[in-house]
Amino acid sequence: MKTLTVFTPTYNRAYCLDQCYQSLVKQTSKDFVWLIIDDGSSDNTKELVESWKLENIVDIIYHYQDNLGMHGGHNAAYRLIETELNVCIDSDDFMPVDAVENIVSFWKKNGNNTYAGIIGLDADKNGDIIGTKIPEKIQETTVIDLYQKHKVIGDKKLVYRTEVVKKYPPYPIFEGEKFVPLGYLYQMIDQDYKVLTLNKVLCIVEYMPDGSSLNMLKQYRRHPKGFAFSRLTEIKYATSFKELIKKTIHYISSSLLSKNWRFIKESPKKILTILMIPFGVLLYIYILLKTNKTS
Repeated sequence: MKTLTVFTPTYNRAYCLDQCYQSLVKQTSKDFVWLIIDDGSSDNTKELVESWKLENIVDIIYHYQDNLGMHGGHNAAYRLIETELNVCIDSDDFMPVDAVENIVSFWKKNGNNTYAGIIGLDADKNGDIIGTKIPEKIQETTVIDLYQKHKVIGDKKLVYRTEVVKKYPPYPIFEGEKFVPLGYLYQMIDQDYKVLTLNKVLCIVEYMPDGSSLNMLKQYRRHPKGFAFSRLTEIKYATSFKELIKKTIHYISSSLLSKNWRFIKESPKKILTILMIPFGVLLYIYILLKTNKTS
């Protein structure tokens, strides 16, 4: 069996998926399979993937499902993956030619069952690191500590042990919504495991105009139940008072957007939630005003 599964949730991205495929064709190590989760695409994604399978260069597994959103794609991937390690490469991103080799060789040398996996670097198409590198003195960390304690900034690439991610509940699916922040799972894993750090670029990222990174306020409005769910976990495990305040305010605004009037009762920090209601209402109004202007 291969060591790594590269999984790619995709929805109507046939126009850019070839970039990811070509990067996998060029990998210096073939110790991986590519799992494509087609989240209800209506374009020619399936036909494109079938043509790649006929080329027989990359070991490809194709799975189609009704549209459930990015987190639903991750749920499907974690159900299907059988390799020791897994990494998500989005449909508009791709891997440097030595990424698989770096992941597998590093893990075989340093990895063991006490770690959840590896955290590496993202870069843009010019080769510039997204945010900052990981300080060389840090050999292991939780994801939260990397950002909050060690002050690293910018998106990073997580490679998880499949055995670990299968231990935790799947992302919830809320009727009428298509998004739950992926960080929910990472935060849960953080409570039990650390990750090893690898200061090498594992993914080249490109933020597409139709991607979620450039439309966060719209996401807040469209998927309030998903965000409220995630905020509850962030409140519970907040590592600083500043973060606790911020997440509580966001929790209130998401609850108002979803018309959940039980949000105080459901909060793990009821008194703080009551105190932050004015600020949560202001954020709620701000989201409504900004998204009305851009809708």
